[in-house]
Amino acid sequence: MESNPWKIKSEKNIYDNPWINLTEYQVVNPNGGDGIYGKVHFKNTAIGIMVLDDQLNTYLVGQFRFPLNAYSWEIPEGGCPLGTDPLLSGKRELLEETGLLAAQWDYLFAMHLSNSVSDEKAIVYLARTLTQSVAEPEDTEKLTIKKVPFFEAVKMVENGEISDSMSVAAIFKIQVLLAQGKLL
Repeated sequence: MESNPWKIKSEKNIYDNPWINLTEYQVVNPNGGDGIYGKVHFKNTAIGIMVLDDQLNTYLVGQFRFPLNAYSWEIPEGGCPLGTDPLLSGKRELLEETGLLAAQWDYLFAMHLSNSVSDEKAIVYLARTLTQSVAEPEDTEKLTIKKVPFFEAVKMVENGEISDSMSVAAIFKIQVLLAQGKLL
């Protein structure tokens, strides 16, 4: 493993809210020059839930994303406070956003999002053996739920209708597992 070539000369807290913290660093870069670096620290782990029913349908959540100023189709997603059980947060988010309960949960993968400027980590699960209940969206969410055949979701990624990174990664991961005969 490589050692850290960056040297921190000083750091300053620039912004803080309940979800993120922004720190500015005065640094010596790997080539010895003075520089500046900003890091966004996330106070939650991002959680994604890839839903797959017995007929190979999945559930997508549509909502307007303020930072993008655009509507987005995604797998169900939410946040898990650091230091808490991500699977419990995944179960909560699935019920909250879709009204679905799942009897079978499998860990799919973890990934880092925008690792050039943030420490945000994502964990994605596969939820199966589903029961419909009542959705409980947060007051900040105006959601549309869409049940689609899984391979329609793949096409939505391919044509750019789904661009959320966790959703793209989860859909392609399931496509690979299905092609390898590792699901069903």
